[in-house]
Amino acid sequence: MNIAVQFVREAYSELKQSTWLTREQAIDSTKACAILVALVAVYIAGVDYVLSIFVRAVLGR
Repeated sequence: MNIAVQFVREAYSELKQSTWLTREQAIDSTKACAILVALVAVYIAGVDYVLSIFVRAVLGR
């Protein structure tokens, strides 16, 4: 049990030393991430669409 208590104390001490993002930084990072995910999704959908047309042409459907 002593090891668990020591671990929690050390973890808490490390968290106090961390530099946390401000609210604005967190919001901006979330927006950037959401935009990037949307762009990648559109890209993958486009590639999937083009490849499906190609496969249909090759298979004659």
